[in-house]
Amino acid sequence: MSRQLAGTGTLLRFALRRDRVMLPVWVAVNALMVLSMPNTLKTLYATPAQRTDLMHQMATNTSLRAVVGPVFDDSLGALTAWRVGVYAGALAAVMSLLVVVRHTRDEEESGRQELISSGTVGRRAPLTAALLAAAVANALLGLLMAAGLARQGAAGALAFGLGVAGAGMIFATAAAIVAQLTESARLARGLTAAVLGAAFVLRAAGDSASSDGSSVLTWLSPLGWLENLRAFAAERWWVLLLFVAATALQVLAAYALAGRRDIGMSFLPTRPGPAVGRLGTAGALAWRLQRGSVLGWSLGFFLAGVVYGGLTDGAAKLVGDNAQAREIFQRMGGRSGLTDAFLAAMVGMLGLVAALYVVSAVLRLSGEETSGRAEPVLAGAVGRLRWAAGHLLIAFGGSALIMLLAGLGFAVGYGRQIGPVLGACLLQVAAVWVIGGLAVLLLGVLPQGVTAAWGVAGAALLIGWIGPALNVPRAVLDLSPFGHLPKLPGGHLDWTPVGVLLALAALLVAGGLAGLRRRDLAAG
Repeated sequence: MSRQLAGTGTLLRFALRRDRVMLPVWVAVNALMVLSMPNTLKTLYATPAQRTDLMHQMATNTSLRAVVGPVFDDSLGALTAWRVGVYAGALAAVMSLLVVVRHTRDEEESGRQELISSGTVGRRAPLTAALLAAAVANALLGLLMAAGLARQGAAGALAFGLGVAGAGMIFATAAAIVAQLTESARLARGLTAAVLGAAFVLRAAGDSASSDGSSVLTWLSPLGWLENLRAFAAERWWVLLLFVAATALQVLAAYALAGRRDIGMSFLPTRPGPAVGRLGTAGALAWRLQRGSVLGWSLGFFLAGVVYGGLTDGAAKLVGDNAQAREIFQRMGGRSGLTDAFLAAMVGMLGLVAALYVVSAVLRLSGEETSGRAEPVLAGAVGRLRWAAGHLLIAFGGSALIMLLAGLGFAVGYGRQIGPVLGACLLQVAAVWVIGGLAVLLLGVLPQGVTAAWGVAGAALLIGWIGPALNVPRAVLDLSPFGHLPKLPGGHLDWTPVGVLLALAALLVAGGLAGLRRRDLAAG
């Protein structure tokens, strides 16, 4: 077995070095989201009466319970676990699946793994190093959360940190299995993300049906295990055994599969063609490569719009006379009525998430370049600008499409103010395109540091999500392009900042394309 794992330490150090930007950003965003919550909740629900009323509202409001889960206790620690526990686990899962696929199937697809394996490297060393890299990130995340929440109760903080790390490792090992089954890194990420989406839907359906997390559907989801761990509310330590057992079984399955195939091969090989449809242009090829991502994001945003639209009236009732909660919604969504403020806040949140889509779509160019697949395309009668334009059209046009579909989802879920809400969704595109423009600039001018685009998108998400709750200074909120958008619906529409953001996005894209045209292609 030692020969099978030869070189694991070296590969682990290499993986952590490659992810020295991406992993700290993911860990920091997730940890700050959680650690900022106790003070926010202390401001929102300062009295026992307010907390008791919150628990009653959540016990009877099935829609909101489906989104954030049930409340098990009225302590600040328990409310923190209720408010952000599921989302912290989901973010840890996304981080973990990206790390594992990046250092397994991505390496095989690019051909680098074959070169590495020609040295003194064991057959299972790459998979082991990828899982250990994910374990290091999740351990650090869990430790930060446990240490930061210790003031709310040491036992609850430890349970919460272990639960979030456990959720991350379940999806890390799930990604390890999927990476053996499929020949494409893109498909491996998509399938594992679909498993995560199914886990979220199962938990939501179970929590909607039961106010205490006892539904069978909730227990079928690892995210449901996280809330049923009941951190800060008479912890159920035995639930951690579910995380350990699931992780161990999936590791064994991934190892067994890895030992039964050749490098670069898979158990579900890609159909070799001929391709259906026309691939006569670089743009058509870009669409073929990214259409699955566009369709997946489109469906997700439409459903999110339906859900948030349906929650609008219930959220207004939940806030009620709570002045602090009303103030936070108004800082996020403007000083109009509470319903308009809630709608504007939810539209703004979807805009922040859309920034993640545009970064991922732009960075597909980097993936094509570093894998060597761009060179055969550019060897023909295709210039760099034409090649890049196909992917950028999908990135920027796709971001507008998913926000349009989010607006249509709001129209279905809320059923009122269709025009204003749809316009508010499309207005977010100006800020999303600025984030995309920064990604293009990094791609063209600083390709080695292009992953910093994830840090930019993460910082915007952090500022937009946590900043209003912490009442940070306006100067900090203005660091994000989303801080300059009008708060719609309900606010005053000022086209000046929108025009400035669009012009800035155009300049950033132009600068990035100029750099791409002049520099050498990265080595595959």
